[in-house]
Amino acid sequence: MANTNGAFGLRPIGVVGQAANTTGATEYRIASGNTNAIYQGSPVIPLSTGFIDIVGAAAGGTVGLVGVFWGCEYVSSTTGEKVFSNYWPGSGADSNFPVKAFVYDNPMQTFVICSDASLTSEATARGHVFANADFATGASGSTTTGISSAKLGVSTIAATAALHLRIIGIQDDPENADFTAAGIPLIVRLNNSFNSANGGIVAGTPSTTGV
Repeated sequence: MANTNGAFGLRPIGVVGQAANTTGATEYRIASGNTNAIYQGSPVIPLSTGFIDIVGAAAGGTVGLVGVFWGCEYVSSTTGEKVFSNYWPGSGADSNFPVKAFVYDNPMQTFVICSDASLTSEATARGHVFANADFATGASGSTTTGISSAKLGVSTIAATAALHLRIIGIQDDPENADFTAAGIPLIVRLNNSFNSANGGIVAGTPSTTGV
């Protein structure tokens, strides 16, 4: 039976170790002129300008992730009213007011993300635990629901430390347990987090081509 999971990006579920599981979000800022849509569950990066943006929106695409976007607050340039949204639409903010973004940025935060393809079998999937992987897609989503369409790219699973995600488990979910189909919920954390102790990660320069 095919899995019921659709794409939903990264959903916070806990933290590594016996720390307080607050799944708290930190406030960052999005530039009011940023035309890149940022969806709930999307991985985001820090820019050298002091703002955040969707993954891939920096030259080179090798910037460490600051965390996962969960929503924003801004003042509408049309109505003058405060807007609370689960995604940043890429326009519509009054530039006289800040665009506040809320990001799950704990380097030890764990998330669940769907596989984009079959993992063949439970045994094969279990063999991928502690391996690394990248996103099949990280920058797209739905303007109707505001939810990210990011999935874990099964074909990218490898030992390569530079990949964005570390697989640390498989979520028990009877409705999404068909390992021969896409949609297996994998538990991950972010590799090379910008907020980790890795001093080699720097904020990125905005790309001239966008995402």
